[in-house]
Parts: sequence; structure tokens; C-alpha cells
Amino acid sequence: MGLLVKGEWRDEWYDTSKSGGEFIRNDAQFRNWVTPDGSAGPSGRGGFVAEAGRYHLYVSLACPWAHRTLIFRRLKRLEEVVSVSIVDPHMVQHGWAFTGNFESTVDEVNGHQYLYQLYCQVSRDYSGRVTVPLLWDKQQRTIVNNESSEIIRMFNSAFNAYTGVKEDYYPEALREEIDEINTFIYDDINNGVYRCGFATTQAAYEKGFDRLFRALDEVERRLGQQRYLVGSKITEADWRLFTTLIRFDAVYVGHFKCNRQRIADYPNLSHYLRELYQQRGIAETVNMVHIKQHYYYSHDTINPTRIVPKGPLQDFNAPHDRDRF
Repeated sequence: MGLLVKGEWRDEWYDTSKSGGEFIRNDAQFRNWVTPDGSAGPSGRGGFVAEAGRYHLYVSLACPWAHRTLIFRRLKRLEEVVSVSIVDPHMVQHGWAFTGNFESTVDEVNGHQYLYQLYCQVSRDYSGRVTVPLLWDKQQRTIVNNESSEIIRMFNSAFNAYTGVKEDYYPEALREEIDEINTFIYDDINNGVYRCGFATTQAAYEKGFDRLFRALDEVERRLGQQRYLVGSKITEADWRLFTTLIRFDAVYVGHFKCNRQRIADYPNLSHYLRELYQQRGIAETVNMVHIKQHYYYSHDTINPTRIVPKGPLQDFNAPHDRDRF
């Protein structure tokens, strides 16, 4: 776990003592944008022009928020444009670490052993959570952004001059509907599983549990009427939901006590999940070893024995019936 308070490391991650046992996620603090011409984006300051080789992405293969950015890096074929470092799945005494174990990497850009050292490099008195993903500017040697929802939008369009993939996952005509469903998915599902898993009172857990499954029931109904969350086209909204769904049965059902039913028990959601997984290049972004090792090993307040389960058996390459739409 990890929290920096004015540059001092604390072995803690979240505090539910002032929220009635409910988990509340804090906002990211670095909110600059990479843009084609270096102009300022919706937040932060300008000066971050899109260039090949200038930016570096720090991620965890276990983290659903970081997973979003890896998906967009793959979809837009930016592997040769934006380099990447991968932290160890075990987040223990000093938080995210660069060890080279479990197919993780070292920090070849800044040479740090721990991710929190990168935050301190930029701001000696930084106070806040030490999170992935993190987009780094090699030229200015600073953090551009550590908010996944904004990084994926940069990858979606800012680097189009450096890739042959022009697919737009946030088309202007659909933005209002995408934003609306994104808010619902984030509040009740993406963050909803954490409300269940990190609740410290029965009442807070049950409140989060009911809210989560009401939302999943609604998405199941929606996907019975249309192929994707926003009609007939895969958009940003689908990939934001995907990273929670892919972890659900292996981790959230047991570890986070989200056990009313599995995604495999929802006909529409399970077929939808397999269709997304089978999109070109997506399977390569999913590392179930990292996912299970991180959650079951790192959250010692939830799983003090740190035993990582061998199951469940899952086949995301099985046929799906989404072509019926």
C-alpha cells in the first residue's frame, strides 16, 4: 500500500474511518495533456507536444486503470511511439516496485527502484497516493498526467500523426452519450467493486454490493438490445468497462466479495466480454498472473495469508454470439 505525505512514505493506502466504512477514491493530481501542437488541453498547462519517443508510460498489468492505457496504446499501435515500464504485481512495503519479476521491468528511464521515487523526483513535498498509470515526459523530465481516463483520450487522438490507425473511440457525435455511460460505469461498476472490497463496515459493504449488481443488471439489459454500450460501434466506454469485467470472476467475486453472481452467469455480458477480448491485440494486454498475484498478495488486510488461488478456469476465446446484432 502507499501514500506520500509531504514526501514521506506511509504504509497505508486508504482510510475509511471518516466515511462510515465506505471506500472513497481520491482524484489524480497531475492533469496536463499531450496535444498535437503542444497547446494546453482541458486542464493543466501547455508545452507537451505529441512526438514519437518523447513520452513514457508507467503501468501495472494488474491495475484496471493502467490496463485502459495499455489497451489504447495497442489499439492505436503506439508501441514504437510511447515506451513503457511495468511494475511488479506485488505492492507491499514500499508500494509499486520495479523488480523484473513476473515479467515486470526495471525503470530504464529514471533508474528508480520504487514508483513513489518518481513522484518525489517531480515534487519533493508531494502528498497523495502513488498510482499507475503515469505518463512521463522524457524531455521535460516531469509527470504529464496520472489520470487514466485522460491518458486514453490522448492516445486516442493526440498521436495520430505517428500511427496509421485513425479509428476514433471518442467520436464527436457520440461524446455526450459516451460521457453519460462512462459516469454510470465508473461510479457503480469500475469503482463499485472497490466499494465492496475495501468497505470496513457491513452496512457500507452491502450498500456498495447492491449498487454494483443493480448496475450490472442494467448493463446486461442494455446489451440485450444493442451490441455495444453506445449502439453499434466499439467506443471508449466499452474499453473502460472491459478492464473491470475481465477481472471480475477471477478476483472481484471472491477477493472483493462481489459474489451474487459471476460475469459468466450473465448471458449478454459474458458474450460481450469474450467479443472484446477477441479483438485484435487485446488478449496480449491481459495478464491474469499479474492480476491475481497483485490483488490476493498485496491486500493483506483482506487476505492476510496471501494465498493466491489457482482458479477459476476461464476461456475468453470461446465463441460468442454478438454478431446477431
